[in-house]
Amino acid sequence: MIITDVRPAAPPTGRHAFATRSVSRTAVLAASAAGFALAFVAAYLLFVRTQAGRGVENGVVRSAQSTGTTVDWAAPLRQADLVVVLGGVAVLLVVISLVRRRFALGVTALVLLAAPLVVAQLLKLYVLDRPSTDDRLGVASHNSFPSGHVSAAMAVLVALAIVLPRRFRRTALVAGGFGVAWVSAAAVALGWHRLSDTVGGCLLVAAVTCAGAAVVSGRRPDGDRVPPVPVLAGLFAPPVLVLAGFAVLATATSGDAQFVAAMVLAALSAMVIVLLVAAPLRRVAFDPAEGRVRRLRRR
Repeated sequence: MIITDVRPAAPPTGRHAFATRSVSRTAVLAASAAGFALAFVAAYLLFVRTQAGRGVENGVVRSAQSTGTTVDWAAPLRQADLVVVLGGVAVLLVVISLVRRRFALGVTALVLLAAPLVVAQLLKLYVLDRPSTDDRLGVASHNSFPSGHVSAAMAVLVALAIVLPRRFRRTALVAGGFGVAWVSAAAVALGWHRLSDTVGGCLLVAAVTCAGAAVVSGRRPDGDRVPPVPVLAGLFAPPVLVLAGFAVLATATSGDAQFVAAMVLAALSAMVIVLLVAAPLRRVAFDPAEGRVRRLRRR
């Protein structure tokens, strides 16, 4: 009697008995883009189109103009030339992309730098308006929503975070968020913008960035499982932030309290929005070369 050694067949390589579906980044990015856009609309309607919103924010403008030059920490923003800064950043993006040999990534970063700024100016000049009031302050008589300075600061941060290596993206966004927060608070302190203008600028850039990232993510292999918690957080967290800021500012009774509250809320809101953007952008492969390498490794 011959006994043969029968061994079980090995499972095919690359397959697992308990395979789990991967999470769809595209769904989270699309939900975040919708949430930021919804919050942008809510900020405009609450702060600009309602009498209560205009009244409390005009009080902040009066306090800022009466303060004058005593807010020394905000003075550097007055000296900054926005056109020169944006031009320098554009050159820096090109240099970084060339050093990394990722020219396509540099183009993507330049697009995400310019697109929200163009949209912000078009909305401010031709689409959105501010109802006239009896306030004699010049800054209160024209539409300043969204803030161009804050939109530029946010767009610069996002573009730089994208062109850098992906492992540095979250660190760059969090560290740069403090800079965006300072620009937001300084714009309020100088009397250039209201709280809603700064929040609107951050929200607009965040919405455009997440929408662009969703397009990039959707054109490449992505997961098929829609995670409910990140999707709901991306959709509802930005509007809740706007509602909370409106409620806090409306409770301030005196002009000085409104002024301080607006500066603090501008800084905090900017930082929170940056953190909300950093989460879904963390693993997005904006570089086409990186996407090709990942597909080859899977094979």
